[in-house]
Amino acid sequence: MPLTRRSFLALSAALPWALSARASTSIPVGLELYSVRGELKKDPEATVRAVAQMGYQVVEFYGPYFDWSESQTKQMRKLMDDLGIRCHSTHNNEAYLSVQNLPRARDMNLILGSKYIVQSSTDPKTTLDQWKPVADRLNSVAEQLDPVGLKVGYHNHQPEFTPIGGQRPIEILAKNTKPSVMLQLDVGTCLEVGSDPVAWIRANPGRIRSIHCKDWSPDTGKGYTVLFGEGVADWKGIFEAAEAVGGVEYYLVEQEGSRYSEFETAQKCLEAFRRKRR
Repeated sequence: MPLTRRSFLALSAALPWALSARASTSIPVGLELYSVRGELKKDPEATVRAVAQMGYQVVEFYGPYFDWSESQTKQMRKLMDDLGIRCHSTHNNEAYLSVQNLPRARDMNLILGSKYIVQSSTDPKTTLDQWKPVADRLNSVAEQLDPVGLKVGYHNHQPEFTPIGGQRPIEILAKNTKPSVMLQLDVGTCLEVGSDPVAWIRANPGRIRSIHCKDWSPDTGKGYTVLFGEGVADWKGIFEAAEAVGGVEYYLVEQEGSRYSEFETAQKCLEAFRRKRR
């Protein structure tokens, strides 16, 4: 069909929107496997297979993966390759990043095809000065991982966004870590202590390379049991900020537990996530 002036103008007007929509939807969505921890404990491979069949594109393994043998880790990588699902990051106890344990975490993440070794939390702290060594160690780990193409990240919970003497510990971590250190944002815990996830993303361009899409409700008895989209998170604003300035590379649905089974919860959250992304 010949391209008339009218159709050319219509196509030109639609093109920026189409390119924007494509860029937005090209960011993969995954599942933090803590969301299906009961199933994962029973049968890791069957769980990853089920998650892939739901339509998730990425998985994030957490603590228990560290106890796998090299053979188990390689088998899991083969399964993921067969399913067409990726592992972009793992969640690691603070001890896994120690001098003694980091080589094992490094090797296992390389086998899994991971990009980021994420520290999942730290010990309780009562002063801001206690957070600086956390930043120093993340920098040290970053230097050790850089030669093999891996990066380190840090995942927040409530304490990082709870002010101490008028300043939030997460600000100490952001200010004192290398730009290569990912600040993995947990939306729900940020909201629970009264911080604004959108403002945080915009204040840290390029650092929020993955986000735990966990909703939260202040209603009595609900909290983290709400499904994605049922809480108070401004997902539209979060997605816009993450993609405009945050540098997000992938999203991760996370669920503490809900009124449904683990697999049903994961499926319903993915469906809700996709509706929000349209």
